Amino acid sequence: MQAVYEKIELPPIKPIITRIERYGGHCACCQTDYVAPVPLGMEPGSPFGSSIQSLITCLRYTHAISYERMSGILASVFGLKISEGPIANLLGKVKTSLDDRISHILQRLRQAKLICSDETSARVNGQNQWEWVFQNQDIGLHVIRPSRGTGVINEVIGEHRPQVWVSDLFSAQKNHPAAQWQVCLAHQLRDCQYAIDAGDKIFAPAMKMLLLRAFVIHRRRDKMDETRLDRYRKNLQEKLTRILNLAPHQPDGIRLRKRYGELIDNLFLFLEDAAIPPTNNSSEQAIRMSTIFRRVTNCFRSEWG
Repeated sequence: MQAVYEKIELPPIKPIITRIERYGGHCACCQTDYVAPVPLGMEPGSPFGSSIQSLITCLRYTHAISYERMSGILASVFGLKISEGPIANLLGKVKTSLDDRISHILQRLRQAKLICSDETSARVNGQNQWEWVFQNQDIGLHVIRPSRGTGVINEVIGEHRPQVWVSDLFSAQKNHPAAQWQVCLAHQLRDCQYAIDAGDKIFAPAMKMLLLRAFVIHRRRDKMDETRLDRYRKNLQEKLTRILNLAPHQPDGIRLRKRYGELIDNLFLFLEDAAIPPTNNSSEQAIRMSTIFRRVTNCFRSEWG
């Protein structure tokens, strides 16, 4: 064998069009008109099937492609001529078909013991609004509302009271309905580094080292028995108490010392339960695609979009 190589081509892509013709007649016996029944799945309405709906939804909301560009892509790549108006109508139909699934997700969210949450800005019909995400390792729900206040949390969660809430220190998130609250330590590490860069040499460096140690313990907890883990937890609390007794002079260090003095019970909750994450990174990752979509498209021109 002297050489082996490959050449790859894509076959021409053409839409499959099924034409439905229903015939009818008049019964001479009972004097009634009749029409042939509609084949299952071929009911009148939009001519575009589920595969086209899925493709357009993916191009729009995963790849942030505008209606005009999408119309050109469908024509040049798939041989499917569809203008911007039918694309908008198709996406409206997709939204309606998802309502039942959204209700199911909301029902599961209102039964969850752990909820992580975050929010980011969004543009809807030329107005600034806020996209919220409520999620855990099993479910995720996104809503866009004009408000960034606690009312959005109350609207989504309802009367449900989860056991643990994981979020940053935004004021609305601090008013969560959960019994316990795990503060995102990734945000705290950044704030400590900011204080160090700003000149605090007393409080922020010690606090940063303590947070990093907590992360190390979290990564290695699978290799520890409960006795050893409990010893580490007590050691962290003792070190936290000593750090809070420090007296920084730099304004950012003073601010952080005051903050953590109020959050003693909310920093290391994740070491008591392996299901609790130490950061809110999962919420930020869940909302990242929406942030990219906002930057590419400037968000939505209508409420239903």
